[in-house]
Amino acid sequence: MKLTKRRYLKGYLAVVLLLAVIRWTFGIASGAAGDKAADDGQTQQVVIPEKNGKRPGAHPILSVPSYRACFPDTNDLQLQAAHRWGVQPVIDRKDAEMRKKELVYIGSSPYYHVDPLHQSIPYLVPRAAVLLQDIGQAFFDSLYVKGVPLHRFIVTSVLRSQADVKRLRNFNSNATENSCHLYGTTFDICYNRYKTVEPPQGPRRRAVRDDTLKFVLAEVLRDMRQQGRCYIKYEVKQGCFHMTVR
Repeated sequence: MKLTKRRYLKGYLAVVLLLAVIRWTFGIASGAAGDKAADDGQTQQVVIPEKNGKRPGAHPILSVPSYRACFPDTNDLQLQAAHRWGVQPVIDRKDAEMRKKELVYIGSSPYYHVDPLHQSIPYLVPRAAVLLQDIGQAFFDSLYVKGVPLHRFIVTSVLRSQADVKRLRNFNSNATENSCHLYGTTFDICYNRYKTVEPPQGPRRRAVRDDTLKFVLAEVLRDMRQQGRCYIKYEVKQGCFHMTVR
């Protein structure tokens, strides 16, 4: 079944409603402790019995042996998948708007946050949009079973038009003219910034180190890659995981 923008938004609204019900249910149990923490002006700890700072039965955080070794997929390799699954490169943003039958809007989700985009457009081919959503869900699941407060990862780059690539190359000599981002199959996930999931009115979640969240995200991405769902390159200078759907 083709994943259209309308179906994507319907699914998104359904997930939001489900999360709201879950938050309301657990909010009743933790409300009293949360109110006290808010009155004291302190960051609330997760209301879960802990032993030695860890929830009993929580899965360990293992990360991966080496980011470079686990995520080595080059641009040339990712281009092969981009050519297979992607659209013809879009000329500019106006052209992208005319290609909505081929592309899915990914600008909002309960599982991830999309940065303000200056050099790309929040569209992906349906296959890549499903991959991104699945990564977000798996990241949430992994955080939960490891006893880590929920966070959303941040998407920093998505579909680029030919005009975007040309403009980017004017001030970034490392940007390639034949970018995988041209085909709607590729996106970048930042590994050193995250968005905390917490009610707008409080209570606040306990602080979590970005390195801890990176360890969990790396485990999820390694599993996705091992399942043959994507190619991934660990980008040091850009501070992101650069990935293309397979």
